[in-house]
Amino acid sequence: MTRFPALLGAAIAASLLCSAALSSAAVAQTPRTAAYAVPQTRIAGLADFVDGVMAQQIATREVAGAVVTVVHRGRVLFTRGYGFADVDKGVPVDAQRTLFRPGSVSKMFTWTALLQQVELGRVSLDADVNTYLDFKIPPLEGKPIRVRDLFSHTVGMSDVAGITAPSVDKLVPYREWMKTHIPKRLWPAGTEVSYSNYGAALAGYIVEQVSGEPFPDYVERHIFKPLDMHSSTFREPLPAALAPRMATGYGFKEGRFEAKPFELFSMIMPAGSGTSSGPDMNRFMMAMLNGGALGKARILKPESVKLLMRDSRANAPDLPGMAHGFFVVREAGPRLVGHGGNTGDFHSNMILAPEAGLGFFISETGGQGSYGGRTELTEALIGRLFPQTPMPRVAAPAGEKLPLGAYRGNRRDYSRPIDPERDLKVAAAGANAVTVLNDGRTTYWERVGPMLFEQVTGARAGGPYERLRFYGEVGRWRLSFSSQPHTTYHLVQP
Repeated sequence: MTRFPALLGAAIAASLLCSAALSSAAVAQTPRTAAYAVPQTRIAGLADFVDGVMAQQIATREVAGAVVTVVHRGRVLFTRGYGFADVDKGVPVDAQRTLFRPGSVSKMFTWTALLQQVELGRVSLDADVNTYLDFKIPPLEGKPIRVRDLFSHTVGMSDVAGITAPSVDKLVPYREWMKTHIPKRLWPAGTEVSYSNYGAALAGYIVEQVSGEPFPDYVERHIFKPLDMHSSTFREPLPAALAPRMATGYGFKEGRFEAKPFELFSMIMPAGSGTSSGPDMNRFMMAMLNGGALGKARILKPESVKLLMRDSRANAPDLPGMAHGFFVVREAGPRLVGHGGNTGDFHSNMILAPEAGLGFFISETGGQGSYGGRTELTEALIGRLFPQTPMPRVAAPAGEKLPLGAYRGNRRDYSRPIDPERDLKVAAAGANAVTVLNDGRTTYWERVGPMLFEQVTGARAGGPYERLRFYGEVGRWRLSFSSQPHTTYHLVQP
């Protein structure tokens, strides 16, 4: 969820509003009382606003196809498709039927499934994960990884590579893959946040162990079926009934879209092998915004949904941290939680504003620009619906000395050689500003508090505005960004 002239031209295939596609029971539900009222002026014309952003992205951001859907107070505002599901055949995205890969947004189904087991008393949040496994995660400093550490991405493990397969015959069942790819434990669990695909896959494995049901079967029976999400699955390859509806994933090479084969992530299935549609994601978002219920179906108790959205741990003071499964996108005004997802070919985001009863889901495919396009559209929607103003600029406190230098992310595969070229390079730009060089791109940040800076950008009015925070102590300085609650950076060379 980090930030960092096409064949389609300006072609857009937009669907009709999909409210009519919902069952009467779903539409008639009573949403949670909204503590934050979104002004109607921000809702009116929202679909046209998205149309405009997507037209620009298709022209300039190498977007081949996309789906965007927004729900508010128990109803679908719109679900629209853009570009093509198949560029070569000229098949447009059908907002009601075309399937996309939500990537790590799939993890929210996994966290939901694990909390269902907590509700049933089969799993305790404070138990050692080894309690529920048929293999053993080695201890570190005598401290186990608890179930709640999975939710907060505080397992203290190395990232792990080799999570995809080039073809179906090369897939290894995730139950077997996990036993032979246990990442190295690096720091005590429950302390520093570092995003973990393995930890999320472990959560799904626990569900399978305690329920006695294969993970894809379990999610279908206990989440997808109750919510009438009949176009969603974790299975790879796709079931025959769904495969013809799948959007083709694309890269962009020598000025043309290049079709890619269906990606395979079954080796970490619960962490990211999901496939879904815009309408299905609507139903999941509305259930989350309605305390776990949609119509007559209930997938979680209200207190479990509150846990998913409640703070767990933050790396940096003054910046958003992790909730439980969800990332905290904004702490207040209103509170926003969400989750991003990136496969090689698809780039997705789901954002919920529980106090406002509003949520949206985005998924795009195309060239590398579509990765940034997903983020840009997310920020455009947040800025329009929940605008902010930049923080006041201030002078440096007396005696403050910034820990400038090279910073290295804590989310990486520690078994691989270090590449210093990938480190962030942070330098002073006068008394009250810094620059950050990342992957050849320099950003400029101005001081808004002690050790706290805000990015200076050409962002549209309303933000959101990115913040950077130094924290720690001599020998243990760190750096975090407001858009990256799932990771932090350590000073490695002053």
